[in-house]
Amino acid sequence: MIRLPRPLDPVRNMKVKIGMILLGSGAAATAWFYAWQGWFPKWTAMTGVVVGLLTLQVLAHGMTSPLREMTAAAQAMAHGDYSRRVRATSRDEVGQLAEAFNQMAADLAAADRQRRELIANVSHELRTPITALQGILENIVDGVAPADPAMMETALTQTERLGRLVTELLDLSRVDAGVVPMTRTHIDIPSFLDDVVREANVNATGAGRDVKFLVSAEPVVVHGDRERLHQAFANLLDNAARHSPPAGTVVVRAERRDGFLLLAVADEGEGIPAAERDRVFERFTRGERAAGGGTGLGLAIARWVIQLHQGTIAVVEPGRDQHGCHMQVTLPLQSA
Repeated sequence: MIRLPRPLDPVRNMKVKIGMILLGSGAAATAWFYAWQGWFPKWTAMTGVVVGLLTLQVLAHGMTSPLREMTAAAQAMAHGDYSRRVRATSRDEVGQLAEAFNQMAADLAAADRQRRELIANVSHELRTPITALQGILENIVDGVAPADPAMMETALTQTERLGRLVTELLDLSRVDAGVVPMTRTHIDIPSFLDDVVREANVNATGAGRDVKFLVSAEPVVVHGDRERLHQAFANLLDNAARHSPPAGTVVVRAERRDGFLLLAVADEGEGIPAAERDRVFERFTRGERAAGGGTGLGLAIARWVIQLHQGTIAVVEPGRDQHGCHMQVTLPLQSA
């Protein structure tokens, strides 16, 4: 690749560069005029150069102003200030650069905000079970409470919560890194849902939740990663069980719908307000249903898994005479 020379790179001022270009162009035109005509209009040429330089100063100010603003904004970003923006009013390349710079600044501000929220939320989520474990162990060591099975079960619950949080954080780190191994197989949906519901029933019983699971599934086969999908639906069923009332029922339904597989998970709890339904899939967001010891990562992981399978997941409005939270998942169908 041939690299053309850049004689003006040492010049640090854009206006000076444009002025040098103007003078160079004028000098070249004058030399050509003198060579062709044999004479040089000295005073006319000098007046033209002065007028041209003055005009250049006025016009170049608007051209270089966005560049100066971008320089100042970039220096502010280096110190953690992502609020600076550049006024982009022109439609030329500099204006396009200013718009791209503003978009980059907005993205960096959002990323920085998410990073701060992630650190704060992870710290909070880790502190709760660690504090509980510390209190239990201190009571046992000081002889305040005996190390009976009930006390050990409480400690085990907090340890399991810590393990679940660490596992989910590792999953999300793989998402951010783009390292997502997939092992796709043909999945028989009725058998798959039976396995997920059986596990959810054991977990609910172990946690002392009086919940009943009802499954209705058509004989359908999909092509996907069974382990990942199991993880997603285990999170959905765990959420439904935790937010169901005593003796409540969680309904799991699977049916064909216009070339897709529709899977629905519905509980009989308080439901999710319409304003919170999009945010519940964000990390560490649990809306108004924050009770129950969840980490706020389950639905974020479920959405990630469903999107890996080119599907969708959403909280839908309950039907007439129904209440609770209704999660709806769609997956592309694959013949057996």
